[in-house]
Amino acid sequence: MKNLIKIAIGGIFILVIVVLFWEWGFCRFYVGPNEMAIITAKNGDPLDPGQILARGEQKGIREETLGEGRHFLNPIFYDREIIDAVIIEPGKVGIVTAKVGEKLPAGEFIADRGQKGIWRSVLGPGKYRMNPYGYNIEIVDAISIPIGYAGVITSLSGERAESGQFAKDKQKGVRKDVLQPGLYYVNPKEYKVDVLEVGINQVSLLGRSGSKVITKARQLGQNDALNVLQNNMLEKQEAKRADYFKSRSSSIKLPKYKSGKPVEFGAGKELAERAPAPLAEGEMNLMELVSFPSRDGFPISLDMTVEFELDPSDIAGIYRRYGDLPQVVDKIIMPQITSISRNKGSEYRAKDFIVGEGREKFQDNLTASLEKTLGAKDIRVYNALIRHVEVPDEIRAPIQLASIAVEQDLTNKERQNTARKEAELNTELSLIQQRGEQVMQETEKLKAEIAADLEKQVAQIQAETLKKAAEIKKLTAAILADKVRVLGIATASALEKVEGEKANGLQLKTAAFGDPVAYARWIFADMLNPKMKLNIIHAGDGTLWTDLEKTGFAELGGAQQLKKGK
Repeated sequence: MKNLIKIAIGGIFILVIVVLFWEWGFCRFYVGPNEMAIITAKNGDPLDPGQILARGEQKGIREETLGEGRHFLNPIFYDREIIDAVIIEPGKVGIVTAKVGEKLPAGEFIADRGQKGIWRSVLGPGKYRMNPYGYNIEIVDAISIPIGYAGVITSLSGERAESGQFAKDKQKGVRKDVLQPGLYYVNPKEYKVDVLEVGINQVSLLGRSGSKVITKARQLGQNDALNVLQNNMLEKQEAKRADYFKSRSSSIKLPKYKSGKPVEFGAGKELAERAPAPLAEGEMNLMELVSFPSRDGFPISLDMTVEFELDPSDIAGIYRRYGDLPQVVDKIIMPQITSISRNKGSEYRAKDFIVGEGREKFQDNLTASLEKTLGAKDIRVYNALIRHVEVPDEIRAPIQLASIAVEQDLTNKERQNTARKEAELNTELSLIQQRGEQVMQETEKLKAEIAADLEKQVAQIQAETLKKAAEIKKLTAAILADKVRVLGIATASALEKVEGEKANGLQLKTAAFGDPVAYARWIFADMLNPKMKLNIIHAGDGTLWTDLEKTGFAELGGAQQLKKGK
């Protein structure tokens, strides 16, 4: 029996060793940091039709993945594949396309979690272990709106919004709400975001050389990562604007937001030759000019600059109606500028554009008309500045000569006036110099009088001060004399009273003893040291002891007492 027990224990021990060796040698595996393991079951129930990932006891690629750490799986029943986990850095978003889940309704392409298709929600920065056989993750930039811009949102999914209306929830179209400067984790498959410049912008019409649109330049922040995202966002917007100008037969130069030469899209060599040299950041050239006949039939060409503003509260409506900023300028602002300039300019003669007063009046009328017309379209106009007017030589030269003659005449008159004013000025300067010298003399006289008066006042004050000091000394001496007298009387009176009281005290003490001698003896005895010891040794007649009677001490009884006590 004991042998059977030993054999059983040995068999169990060997079995444990074999199991441990199998588990730790063949079943054990590690998933490292930032990794995940995809498990495939070799046995189990078959997958349903159309099913990609296995669940529970089904055979195939399992939906769940294993995270980092130590795991044990029997290699006979399971295969494993270790791959990198999906890491989304800050400033990025992950767009998930699910290959598994419920089918989307007809007409929809944005899915909720649990449905097959592009997920509505995005993955923010972090680490994710989603099975790549069932889910595809596309990492893209988050939406970063730079300072000086606003983000216009266009919903790409849902039912189409009513014509001329903003899109609401679950509707397709431009939304009324805009994105302010900042970082947003938005699904670009669900929403399209266009950045438009807000605030003051400029449109410059450069006569026959073309037109220039000056927009916002970038304002870099302290965060380099955000600056990169903003550059990427602006480059995407630049590409959209380039596509727009490719589709129309005009020439434009668009800036590169990082570096490099502007991209030119042309409609012929003639227009390209008119385009200015490379532009600064935030500038665009449109091949437009303002030219019209004057009231007297002469061709006029203008250089002007129009300052306008797109308010963030109106930017979504402007984008919905007209499109991006170049489209707003190309479709709305430039036609209004050229149309109003031609209409207003045809009311003026060519001479009016040369003479300053006429040009200023035209500029004011043009600004007022642009403010009214573009203001109705939510575009605020602040100034329309006329910088240069090109007038034909045959009309400009005579007008200029006449203007020069008028100006020369005015100049001569002004010179005469200047000469007269100079003579008057010299006279006034002489009078001023004379008056100045007179004032100086009067000032010196006043200074001398004031100094003498001050000396006199100082002398009087000093004399009065000495007089007051003498009077104070006299009073002080009298007070001191009274003090000495009073102190002497007080001292004598005090001495008299003290000594008199002492004498009275002695008289009372003497009267109390009845005899002055007795009182003196009491004083003597009282003044003796109580610790004093007196030893008298009798040595016979004629000695100190026997002679005490002659001292008078014996009369007081002292000698007899001493004798008795010997």
